[in-house]
Amino acid sequence: MMFFNKILFMIRHTKPLLNKLARPEISAQDLPNAMSRLVKKSPSLCTDLPLENNDIFNKLSLLGQLLRSCYGPLGGLKSIHNNIGGQVVTTSTSSVLLPAIYSTTPIVNLILTSIRGHISRFNDCGLFAGILCVTLIEQIKKIGLRGNKAIRMNKHLLQVCTKYLHQEECGCRVKLDFCSSQNLITLARSIICSKPAVMIKDCEALHISKMAVEAFLLSVPSKSGVVTLGTTVIVSIEGLSVKDSAVFPGLLIDIPSGLEVKIPPSCPLRVLLFSTSLAGDLSEIGDGQLEVIHGTDTDSQILGVLLEIGKQAMRDNVKLFVCQKVIHPVLQHLLRNHGILVVERVGINYMQPLIQLTGALPVATLHTTIPLKAYGKVGNVQCRQIGSKKMLHLHPAEESAICTAVLCHRNETMLNELKVAWQKTENVLRLTLRESFALLGGGCTETHLAAYLRHQCENAECASVLGYSQTEYQLGVEAFCSSLESVAAALQHDSGDSLVDMMAAHHWTLPKDAMQEDMSKCGCGLIENSHTNKRCYLNTNRPIFSPVSLCGNASVLDSFTAKLNAFQVAVETVNVLLDVQYLIKDVN
Repeated sequence: MMFFNKILFMIRHTKPLLNKLARPEISAQDLPNAMSRLVKKSPSLCTDLPLENNDIFNKLSLLGQLLRSCYGPLGGLKSIHNNIGGQVVTTSTSSVLLPAIYSTTPIVNLILTSIRGHISRFNDCGLFAGILCVTLIEQIKKIGLRGNKAIRMNKHLLQVCTKYLHQEECGCRVKLDFCSSQNLITLARSIICSKPAVMIKDCEALHISKMAVEAFLLSVPSKSGVVTLGTTVIVSIEGLSVKDSAVFPGLLIDIPSGLEVKIPPSCPLRVLLFSTSLAGDLSEIGDGQLEVIHGTDTDSQILGVLLEIGKQAMRDNVKLFVCQKVIHPVLQHLLRNHGILVVERVGINYMQPLIQLTGALPVATLHTTIPLKAYGKVGNVQCRQIGSKKMLHLHPAEESAICTAVLCHRNETMLNELKVAWQKTENVLRLTLRESFALLGGGCTETHLAAYLRHQCENAECASVLGYSQTEYQLGVEAFCSSLESVAAALQHDSGDSLVDMMAAHHWTLPKDAMQEDMSKCGCGLIENSHTNKRCYLNTNRPIFSPVSLCGNASVLDSFTAKLNAFQVAVETVNVLLDVQYLIKDVN
């Protein structure tokens, strides 16, 4: 009976509403209010202690597996595509992979947001930060350490590591000598070789690494005083060998292949640069109403203005006329007939490098006389044919920190990944100007730090000072150190083993079905294999010792600034997640 009463109640209340909706005078604003009477708002979902929730923790572990599978030069590639179609991107690079990951779990999204924030600033070590973050959460849950105690422990151990990394006697830090380019090339090569989707040979990796260092040095001005770094413009050409890649001082601009270019003989050349369209469109005049006298030919009027600009350029002895957008064909014909080199459609990305190279001020209007201070100059102009592209090479008239990197590869996928790797390398090399150090690569920094932490925290007094029992303190230190070692072990992808030597605590990889005698060098390449150097497997019981510092040239280096910040971001993100007590989700 109650069921039928409820039906009658809904009919009585719904019928007038439907009649109202059928009326033409109802507004769209009334519709949500009307529908709200039919559908009751659902309560928000609240999850207590989200890290204890098995579903959330499984998704967190899945993220860790995904990141580990991409880590290092032997990492697996991932194909990314949209559900509705579009281009398929193949990559293992964090700056491409992480923005493509979407999750409905807030805990996972918080980790992804933290790593993306780090990548946006430092452009490297994103996978390192993600793997360390997820692994540390897993280790803390495994030992059962309470949230507030784990947070204080993480802060303490992070402080110990940070202090050690800034000390002169740090055994995993390398001083970069700018009088020699060897360490810079090693650093660049380590970054490029860590991106397996680039798919280049050793000789090609060395060629690109030398190019990256050359471009970096060209972008650093030699003048004293306040240093403003220059710009490296990237031009990518598909279908050529990587060995055809090159760096050119100055700027290379695409020009139509069928266009005949006559280079003016005199040098330096006066340059005029326009940022507004010179196509003669009324839309370029601006917003607002336009009053036109009856019978006036607006096209002729605008063309007259454009020709006056051309005549002024000729009077002022301009030899290079550049426009960000389109130039009217009649104006182009006039300028070229008077020996002026015309370049149009350069695009917004080239405007700032052009301003820096030429010293010109871009003209943004057609309705004013061009001031003399707006003109710039270039030292020389050349035509270059690189593959299928015909390019105009602008040389600076004075010292300029502008250069162009022409990157070539055999297909589009490899070329895009090479471009991403180049940008990471360029950013890391610039970070060395802030702190002229690098860290040992190949997992050696992680294993060395873990051995150092175990030795430093062996004293029982540290536990009592921080308010821990000896058992809690040892469990917290071991969880932190095991997380660092797990990041190093993630470099191994062929079911092999990871080892650590008992002298300097460097990382060694042992391929499947191989003997320890077959290993040649440690991960960073600083230590060669010898029978006197004892090694133990990672994540196994072994003696605690103080790792020694070694001198020499490592063959694999990581960015000091980027990795240190990634380390801090990972630990601080873990502390935030450990402090989360509730997740509240609005399902309406």
